[in-house]
Amino acid sequence: MFSLQTMFGKGDKFYGLLEASSQAARDSAQAVHKLAQSRAESADIAAFSSARRREKELAAQISEELVNTFVTALDREDIEALNSALYKIPKTIEKFAERYAIVTDRLEGIDFTTRTELLTRAAEVVVQMVAELRRGLRIDAVKKQQDRLQALESEADRLLLEPYRTLYANADDPLRAMLAKDLYELLEKAIDKCRDVGNIVYSIVLKNS
Repeated sequence: MFSLQTMFGKGDKFYGLLEASSQAARDSAQAVHKLAQSRAESADIAAFSSARRREKELAAQISEELVNTFVTALDREDIEALNSALYKIPKTIEKFAERYAIVTDRLEGIDFTTRTELLTRAAEVVVQMVAELRRGLRIDAVKKQQDRLQALESEADRLLLEPYRTLYANADDPLRAMLAKDLYELLEKAIDKCRDVGNIVYSIVLKNS
């Protein structure tokens, strides 16, 4: 396959930035998992905030480089779509973390760690898939990773339904049930955002292989 990266040497810049962005998204997922484990300890909030700031800076840098770079190894619209999708992962996680930190005292006995662990695993697959763009666009490897993301999303969907039976059947505190539902759905949405990144990476590989 003809490679603009080889001819012009422009690929590494975007590959590196996209990889760093995926790693920042993973760091956000790991930080929010620790947040759920520790029930809003300040150290975990700080770790989460740091990962979120880094993701914002990388997204802005990628957008700026797209304007200033004439030749790119991947299509501009693909880089832009992937950049936007990666940005939405920590953005969604941020919503969870902010709300969780505010209402955690009302949610005693409700466990979010199983779901945040799923999110962390999904974010790790995202890192691996984005890294594949630099490694030669291998369809088989990317397809296996996409299948893993789909399986994690299906598990998240299943887990989303489980607590509702208990929450609503024993709804002594309707507000508590509503708060828990909102937070569960935000975590499920964050995993969906990971899947969206996987779908974009897979479509890029199909188009360029």
